[in-house]
Amino acid sequence: MPELPEVETVRRGLAPVMEGQQIALAEVNRPDLRWPFPDRMAARLTGARVERLRRRSKYILADLDSEETLLIHLGMSGRMLITGAMLGDFHHDHPAPAKHDHVVFHMGQGARITFNDARRFGAMDLMPTRAAAEHWLMKDLGPEPFANDFNEAYLIDRLKGRNTPIKSALLDQRIVAGLGNIYVCEVLYRAGIHPARKAGQIAEKGVAELVPLIRQVLEEAIAAGGSSLRDYRQADGELGYFQHGFAVYGREGEPCVTPGCSGTIDRIAQSGRSSFFCPQCQR
Repeated sequence: MPELPEVETVRRGLAPVMEGQQIALAEVNRPDLRWPFPDRMAARLTGARVERLRRRSKYILADLDSEETLLIHLGMSGRMLITGAMLGDFHHDHPAPAKHDHVVFHMGQGARITFNDARRFGAMDLMPTRAAAEHWLMKDLGPEPFANDFNEAYLIDRLKGRNTPIKSALLDQRIVAGLGNIYVCEVLYRAGIHPARKAGQIAEKGVAELVPLIRQVLEEAIAAGGSSLRDYRQADGELGYFQHGFAVYGREGEPCVTPGCSGTIDRIAQSGRSSFFCPQCQR
């Protein structure tokens, strides 16, 4: 499932061909993805101008001049692919329609944006822009990792007394929005904290240190274009490269990268997900 860096990378790739541009024609080629599409979605999008493209947690939000906001969730295999526009030094021509091209936006200046989703775990929805924050997918989300209200004092307060493992606490979207399994593993490695350690038992100093580490890991991942595991692609079709810098994720049985450490990366299951860590570096 794409996490914050992957979704932010896609948003940045879409912005030059969507922001300020009119959706000349929207095509919706099936009635649903993970959930049914909203009524008359194609008609409501056709002719609308994208005023702003933003991200909230793992969702892309397109604010339209029709005073509606389009929510896009990539799901497990969803891709937003741009053709017919200059992307860097390359021009991507329009390909023939593919089997899983479920939604297509023909932009006013000639670009085409295609939502392709083989597994159909993605989603789109339309809502009044003024009420977007109250949408059922977003109303309970915690602060963004880069926001001012996500700070040391906030995280200390939210984790105080919690009996859940720190890994589970950081994956809780009500505490901090956008973090997923990959990046929490990497953050906890840098913090030297075992993923099964109880959140409420970590000293305040250790909790405070998580805030800049979370931002650091996410910034590095965004700069690398995200992590390409299985289906993820950037909006220009290219792969992300942060997976080549993983210190622990997916490295079970391999040596720890910390200088002087003789440990081997281990893996445990937590709530049905794999947690990777160094038993010697993380306590």
